[in-house]
Amino acid sequence: MPEDTRFAIGDLADLGGVSRRTVRYYVQEGLLAAPFGIGRGNHYGREHLDQLLRVKALQESGHTLEEIRRSVQTAPEKLSARRDPPADAGAALPREAWRRFTLAPGVELHISADVRLPTSTKLADLAAWCRSNFAGRDPSTGPGKHGSTNGEED
Repeated sequence: MPEDTRFAIGDLADLGGVSRRTVRYYVQEGLLAAPFGIGRGNHYGREHLDQLLRVKALQESGHTLEEIRRSVQTAPEKLSARRDPPADAGAALPREAWRRFTLAPGVELHISADVRLPTSTKLADLAAWCRSNFAGRDPSTGPGKHGSTNGEED
C-alpha cells in the first residue's frame, strides 16, 4: 500500500475494524491524529491506519485508554504491545491482535495485525464476491449443504 494512500473515514474505520464513531472518538481523545485537510476534503493517511491498528492492538491486549494515550503522546517504545501476565495467571494464553472484516452475512475475514492489508478496493471486491456467492444459503443446513433435498452438494 503506497505511503500517500488517502482514506475517507469510512474506509479507515473498515480497514481498522472499528466504527466511524470510534475513529472520531480516538481523534477527540488524542489517541489518533486529526485528519488531513478540513471539511469535506479531510482524509486520513497510512500513518493514521498504522496508529489506529496500534491503538486497537494495545486496547485488545488489556491497556487502558489512559495508558494508550500516554504511550501515543510519549515514546512509542515505552508501552509494549503485550503486558506481562500477572504472577497468578498460571499458563496464560498468548494474545495477538487481529483485524476482523465482515464480508457478507455469516462470513468474516480475520487478518493478523502483522499482515499487510490489501487495498480497500480489493477488500470491497472480495466482499461483493462473498455477498454474491454466499447469498441465500440456509445456515441451518450445515456446511456445504445448500438446502438441496436430494442429498447432493453443490
